Amino acid sequence: MIEYVKPNEIEQRSFEIIRSELPHPIDPYLAPIILRVIHTTADFEYADSLSFSDGVVERAVTALKQGVPLISDTNMVKAGVDKTRLSALNSEIYCFMSDADVAEKAKLDGSTRARAAIDKAADMGKPVIFAIGNAPTALIRICELKEAGICSPELVIGVPVGFVNVAEAKEMLMRSGIPYIVARGRKGGSNVAAAICNALLRITAARENSDI
Repeated sequence: MIEYVKPNEIEQRSFEIIRSELPHPIDPYLAPIILRVIHTTADFEYADSLSFSDGVVERAVTALKQGVPLISDTNMVKAGVDKTRLSALNSEIYCFMSDADVAEKAKLDGSTRARAAIDKAADMGKPVIFAIGNAPTALIRICELKEAGICSPELVIGVPVGFVNVAEAKEMLMRSGIPYIVARGRKGGSNVAAAICNALLRITAARENSDI
């Protein structure tokens, strides 16, 4: 039977359904992120596969309040992030994947654009939040640069999707000492990365309002 819901109540009703169908209780502190990813994907496996380093949400909120920029590995992530909330925090999101210098560096190095884009982000020389939804090579490069002392991001959202080096790159990130939000295993994607960013932006906005 079709359920008739007013347009402005669809999201609220969706979250009610999600909460009623969760396979088990989830951490209330992490619920805004987990629920938004499930809302985006209609996949309840994320209730178990999403993993968080200790204190990563607080770290994200602090960084976003300070205007730390986001760096994505796809323009789809960039397009999906809430620019109004991001702008209100005096922050922005970059994606270097289509930049000519990134393409040239990748060609010269015989590597991927994702790897070259991470190098360009590291050259910014300032704190960043990485939102990786597609390229495991981006996660691997972040870990390499962290180990070399070249780049130490505030946190990494590591949710690339696929079959080649995807699960392995996520596990590498989780061992790197970098604060992380990871979707373990093969699942993920740009939509998941954007959903996590938007959840963090909503949490930060709520904290900002509560401080007034």
